[in-house]
Amino acid sequence: MSKPKRLWDNAKREALYGYVFSFPGILGFIVWVLGPMIASLYLSGTRYAITSPPQWVGLENFKFALFEDHLVWRSLGRTFYYAFVMVPLGLTGSLLAASLLNQHLKWTTMWRTFFYLPSLTPVVASAILWRYLLNTDVGLINHLLWTIFRIKGPNWLGSTAWAVPALMVISLWGSVGGGRMIIFLAGLQGVPQELYEAADIDGANKLGKFLNVTLPLLTPTIFFNLVLGVIGALQVFALAFIGTDGGPNYATYFFALHVYNKAFVTFDMGYASALSWLFMVVIFFFTMIQFRASDRWVFYMGEGKA
Repeated sequence: MSKPKRLWDNAKREALYGYVFSFPGILGFIVWVLGPMIASLYLSGTRYAITSPPQWVGLENFKFALFEDHLVWRSLGRTFYYAFVMVPLGLTGSLLAASLLNQHLKWTTMWRTFFYLPSLTPVVASAILWRYLLNTDVGLINHLLWTIFRIKGPNWLGSTAWAVPALMVISLWGSVGGGRMIIFLAGLQGVPQELYEAADIDGANKLGKFLNVTLPLLTPTIFFNLVLGVIGALQVFALAFIGTDGGPNYATYFFALHVYNKAFVTFDMGYASALSWLFMVVIFFFTMIQFRASDRWVFYMGEGKA
């Protein structure tokens, strides 16, 4: 057998192995992701309540969502507010935690474990745990506020003013030291040490090295976490569903919760599908804005551009 033919046979064999091993993933994507998406796109143009066959209504569901359902815009406003506050706080907290854990201090492994442990707690368990901690009468938080500072704690999850900030605290507790921090830590460890040494020669202090060396080289990592953070924050659901059920007085009624209620409380599957597709457009829009703006501030060292 000639050498070119043998190489060609090896290439075909490798390609076949690739298709075989990727087939389960492709099949799972078609069955569990692509199929439901196509079905929901069709249902978004129907009036469908599970108990009766779908009736085609065209764009009526979208018109009702945009112009008649006041909870759509109210829930979107709450969702945007939550994401606008949570994403910068989460990114900053995770970056600071990663920077602290990258200092090669004593017992670094133990500290990394402590920071990461809260992220292993399921969201439902976190919500239930913090409902007890934030209880107005017997919660540990209000007890400590009164014992140490003589401050009467608020009705955290039962107040329209404090419900969203309370959910933010719960979310930050479970996410700051999680996967986002690990990604930042990996990015920090990828910064070439020669650049720090050059900065030392130039007389730069720690803040100067962070602002002029670390931060520019970390912008691809920041951008990655930013995109995922915005998508995750806009999709907030479990904390509000378990912690407050959208209350009090719709204070934590996020858009994903509105979709859930329409789908599984009132069983208006057609309208819920339309809401889901509208939400997908919103998330896609914000993601595209981030990608468009990334050319101005994300620095890729290999490309030599900012």
